[in-house]
Amino acid sequence: MPASVILGAQWGDEGKGKITDLLSEKADVVVRYQGGNNAGHTIVTGTQKFALSLIPSGVLYPTVTPVIGNGVVVDPKWFFEEMETLVTKGIDPSRVKISNNAHLIMPYHRKLDAVIERYLGNSMIGTTKRGIGPAYTDKYSRTGIRVQDLFDEKIFREKLEVVLKTKNQQLVKMYNQLPLDFNEIADEYLDYAPRLKPYVADTSLLVWEALQDGKNVLFEGGQGTLLDVDHGTYPFVTSSNPTAGGAPVGIGIGPTMIDNVIGVAKAYISRVGTGPFPTEQINEIGDRMIDIGGEYGVVTGRRRRCGWLDAVALRYAARVNGLTEIALTKLDILSHFDTIKIATAYEAEGETFTEMPRQQRVLHQCAPVYEEHEGWGDDITKVTKYEDLPQLARDYVERIEDLAGVPIRTVSVGPGRIATLTKE
Repeated sequence: MPASVILGAQWGDEGKGKITDLLSEKADVVVRYQGGNNAGHTIVTGTQKFALSLIPSGVLYPTVTPVIGNGVVVDPKWFFEEMETLVTKGIDPSRVKISNNAHLIMPYHRKLDAVIERYLGNSMIGTTKRGIGPAYTDKYSRTGIRVQDLFDEKIFREKLEVVLKTKNQQLVKMYNQLPLDFNEIADEYLDYAPRLKPYVADTSLLVWEALQDGKNVLFEGGQGTLLDVDHGTYPFVTSSNPTAGGAPVGIGIGPTMIDNVIGVAKAYISRVGTGPFPTEQINEIGDRMIDIGGEYGVVTGRRRRCGWLDAVALRYAARVNGLTEIALTKLDILSHFDTIKIATAYEAEGETFTEMPRQQRVLHQCAPVYEEHEGWGDDITKVTKYEDLPQLARDYVERIEDLAGVPIRTVSVGPGRIATLTKE
């Protein structure tokens, strides 16, 4: 590797979990660097299926140290529930390390997330209502509570008292909700402290030392490029930076230590929640993609919106992340379509766009310019070598490669670990 970032090159849900799992086999450390329990990664190993949302995918390998970096917001209750689920499936998660600087998701964050989304009405963002956005808001307003605060009861109570006064005023006066009880929250979270302590570490130092020792470190991004708070389809985005630039910040190393950036892209495209989606198919084609591809959110179970591959968006992801390679997933789903399309440009207001429009208003109005490809029709889920794919399938993969300007090194033709082809 030795220091690689793997991230979503679309709106999330690209199958990052599987690709991360494959790369984790060669890793010593796997790091989650942003997001929280709003990012679901599904991994299928034999007869078992794992749906991880907070703990890094590398936890499935006993030789890997899974790390939750300072850029992640942590819900302690969710953390322990996910840990317990892993134990029941025969996985030992005791190696997990959490940054002492990671911010905590508090009960008022979850409450505010839900009521604010409801009050937005038709302008809602489509959040998971897990408190992610409000937790990041407090982080940047410098009123957040961090993991390390749990280990000093006096400081924790002082911080909670100050912030809860403001949050309760918001809940009561703005949203007509009942106030939250200080003692209940304090008791719950201080009870987490002794349970969390064995997992807490200076993760910046841990990762830096691993790199100094020549170990392989994999940085795992949640969500996707087009959901990045700075570079995505704002405001219909997440509250952190899933793009590659978020990785060194989200763990605390220098950007020069990153060697490779792998973008995961689905052979078609999907998104959850509201926001612009130029190639969306609100028709039988989209319904078939959803049904055949099992396109339902890992975290929320929400039905995803689906459409044809968007090469404009993929080129954009390649540029803002500095992608060095692409892993293409779910190629097998397109075996069910006689004709396959790729959007190579957009048209809006009498103008043709081959790059992402600068204004969000324009993106909402964009009509895709498609090129059509003949479908291959054959079941490819049993193919074990890229060279054995039907010629039409290889033509499709290589056309995506040309349009993105980045080599495709990995092609997934099914959910299992073995259904993965290496393209030279």
